Amino acid sequence: MSVGSEQVRHIAKLARLAMSDAEVEAMVPELNAILGWVEQLGEVDTSGVEPLTAVIDQKLRLRDDIVNDGDCRDAVLRNAPDAQHGFFAVPKVIE
Repeated sequence: MSVGSEQVRHIAKLARLAMSDAEVEAMVPELNAILGWVEQLGEVDTSGVEPLTAVIDQKLRLRDDIVNDGDCRDAVLRNAPDAQHGFFAVPKVIE
């Protein structure tokens, strides 16, 4: 598969990139080289290879799921412009 200047212009339009004619002509061989590398990857025999999510086998470390209230209400309410009775006070919206 090869890419021409019209396809580069179309890709630039989809990506909302303004490109001059010189930039478009410079991108044609670059995109064709990238597509050539992708085609080479398609030729590799991957039968018997399981898909990976990462190169390194990592185990997800989980913390204990302990429910608590955070015990920081007073610290949070110090940032409020107006706090009343332990809650954020907001102006009345509906009358």
